[in-house]
Amino acid sequence: MRLKPQDDSLKLAGASQGASSSVELSAHAPSALSQQTQAGYVSLVGTPIGNLSDMSPRAVSVLKGADVLLCEDTRVTSKLLNHFDIHTKLIRADENVLPEKIPAILMRLAAGEHIALVSDAGMPGVSDPGQVLADAALNANYRVEVIPGPSAVLSALAASGFAMSNFYFEGFLPRKTSALRKRLHVLARIPATLVIYESPHRVLQTLQELAEEFAHVRCALVRELTKIHEDCMRDTIEDLIVRLQAAEHVRPLRGECVLVVECTPERARECLDNLERMDTHVARTLEDAIAEGLQHHISPSALAKQLAHEFDISKSSVYNKIIAISM
Repeated sequence: MRLKPQDDSLKLAGASQGASSSVELSAHAPSALSQQTQAGYVSLVGTPIGNLSDMSPRAVSVLKGADVLLCEDTRVTSKLLNHFDIHTKLIRADENVLPEKIPAILMRLAAGEHIALVSDAGMPGVSDPGQVLADAALNANYRVEVIPGPSAVLSALAASGFAMSNFYFEGFLPRKTSALRKRLHVLARIPATLVIYESPHRVLQTLQELAEEFAHVRCALVRELTKIHEDCMRDTIEDLIVRLQAAEHVRPLRGECVLVVECTPERARECLDNLERMDTHVARTLEDAIAEGLQHHISPSALAKQLAHEFDISKSSVYNKIIAISM
């Protein structure tokens, strides 16, 4: 989709009326060690995930001083701007249109403009298209600054009470059942607490699939973070399923949901031990296959090609191992 005519302000133009305040806000120059020498820069601005009181004064100041503000949904962000009396020009830049706008955004940066980016809620770049803009700006040697704000990932981890010395953020899981099961099979082997985003109407189904790979593992269902009805249900995955099924007939689940799947020290050690056993098994099996091939006088090149396909590893790696064994 393309911008509506009234939003088509990404065409190269002179600095907006907010340019002077933008210069004032960007007084902190880039480090001398940085290659980012261009005047224009990008601000990734964290916004509230449910409670407007979590908006920082710095975030408000940056949004007011920017020449243009990119957002996912202008209707959602307009409410935020109205609340804080911010009048910066809004431009829709969701995942469907942001990639095609990158060249025009870079032109604005070349003209020295200050581009701010927000998501509908939380930190841009985390499960939203902001990463595309940050990557493009950095590749073109423009400065990208982060204005920290609320994070559903970290807030849910803290609310869960689970150990978080190691955690893995998955974001949203695949929707197709076959892809979902395949992904969960991989996640079950990661020695870290898992953080998963899920919509309320899919939480029960996702927990049922989780139970197949994470039997008797504790999980926290964190809902409505920072809002009046913030809630954390913590139990084994199997018991959470029972509780949700019982509550479904009384009050259907609502609100944004985050699932935090615990990884105890015991499960972490088990995951690491399994990985070590798999590595040992593959190495031993590959060596046996090489020895068998050499006994049948198969040439190193042909044997490397055959085993690379069989073990799904590079031909050069197999060839080097064949040469090492045959010496």
